[in-house]
Amino acid sequence: MSVDATTVRRIAHLARIAVTEAEVPHLQGELNAMLAFVEQLSEVNVDGVEPMTSVTPMEMKKRPDLVNDGEIADAVVRNAPETQDHFFLVPKVVE
Repeated sequence: MSVDATTVRRIAHLARIAVTEAEVPHLQGELNAMLAFVEQLSEVNVDGVEPMTSVTPMEMKKRPDLVNDGEIADAVVRNAPETQDHFFLVPKVVE
């Protein structure tokens, strides 16, 4: 894939970057070089490679998955007009 001068101007417009006509050929070459590099990456065989979270081997920090009330149930419902057992009571809206 290659980028032409019109596409460079359009990208600059969408990015809200002021580009002079003298800069267009240089940017066109830069964008084409980036796209060529991305095309090279698609040729790499990644079958069997596990996804990584970092370039260094490390274990993700995990917290225990426990269900709790956050120990602030009283504070959460303090301003509610009506509550019962830490639940909001609301008027019936469906007959």
